[in-house]
Amino acid sequence: MNETSDPFADFLVTLEGLWVNALGFLSGVLTPGWRQNQVLIVLGLALIAWGLHRYSDTAVQNYVRAREGWAKWQLRLIVVARRRLGLIWFALMAWAVYAVMQNITWPSRSYLVGLGATLATVWVCIAFAAQLVRNRPIRRIVTWALWIYATLYLLNVSDDVAAFLDRLAIEVGDFRLSILTLISALVVIGVLITMARVASQATASTIRSNNEISPSMQVLAVKAVQLAFYGFAFYMGVKAVGIDLTGLAVLSGAIGVGLGFGLQKVVSNLVSGVIILLDKSIKPGDVISLGETFGWIQTLGARYASVVTRDGKEYLIPNEDLITGQVVNWSHSNEFVRLDIYFGTSYGCDPHLVRKLAIDAAKGVDRVLSHRAPVCHIVGFGDSSVDYILRFWIRDPTGGLTNIRGNVYLALWDTFKEHEISIPFPQREVRMLGEPE
Repeated sequence: MNETSDPFADFLVTLEGLWVNALGFLSGVLTPGWRQNQVLIVLGLALIAWGLHRYSDTAVQNYVRAREGWAKWQLRLIVVARRRLGLIWFALMAWAVYAVMQNITWPSRSYLVGLGATLATVWVCIAFAAQLVRNRPIRRIVTWALWIYATLYLLNVSDDVAAFLDRLAIEVGDFRLSILTLISALVVIGVLITMARVASQATASTIRSNNEISPSMQVLAVKAVQLAFYGFAFYMGVKAVGIDLTGLAVLSGAIGVGLGFGLQKVVSNLVSGVIILLDKSIKPGDVISLGETFGWIQTLGARYASVVTRDGKEYLIPNEDLITGQVVNWSHSNEFVRLDIYFGTSYGCDPHLVRKLAIDAAKGVDRVLSHRAPVCHIVGFGDSSVDYILRFWIRDPTGGLTNIRGNVYLALWDTFKEHEISIPFPQREVRMLGEPE
């Protein structure tokens, strides 16, 4: 019968080994000699670095405040450096002391000082490299994980810890998942996803700077690049640690069917977003009207489109509504838009003169096109007025529609008042019953 190792017993053995090593180190420190001297030197350097940190932090803060126009990444690096000034000072002084001790005494008598300098340098480099991770909680996890791994590696105990973590595993048939495999998978996937994010951002910047690609195709290309990079990173990370994905095919198929029924609206919005990007019916910068909403397309997302109105409100309209609903795109094929306004004058006014004055008044308003001349027609004889329609063209609907209508109405008012053209309004006479005629 094959005996299987007990994880708890292995854990006790590992702790016992670490405890023996710790006791051996402490006994060497308490015994007068070069090991004790190195520990005292490291403690003295740490104390000096703490004092330099307090002094230099104020100097760096005053220097940064006196400068303007710094980029965001520069300010982020300054903040990281300020938080770890003590560690940076310690690393610099420790390397200097280590170099001196290497030349004046035996190399073994400066081993702990060199180890402290190496640890401080690696910790500082990890702190700066972790800034590539934008998410703050994930960045902290990555930072602490790399610090722990680097410390264990430099102390030459990483192999023992890795063997112990590998023995802590779950085995179901041929499937085996250990703590070491899980941690390795998370680290590899995290590194690959970070590299994918940097690569996708660089590619997205290149795509957005290409003026030959339409805005809608730019959005689609950026989404496709991000999906490809992140998917490839996850797949390669899982394969790199030896996890077989073929066993998950049936489970993923069942989950896909369940999600298809439960997330019909989400899938519909995703497909509608792809259709919108492909047929270019709506693109960022277009002016649209959907029901009572009138505004500009700011961004096109995977699930919704962001529409900003003139009063500063931002509506998130699902992509499905843009496909199935009646949408007015004021700038789809061209930017020319015709606007109509209605007015009436009294029967005593000459309609020929009214039409001429209305056309001249519209021509004098900014944003009204002159090469597409305004026209004015009689549309009916009302109860108390002759009704007209005035039509004119503009080519910048992004500048607003209500304001241009208001300006044309104001020009009509001034012109009619100047030429004594009256605009009738309802007038009623009220008589009280019982009063003498």
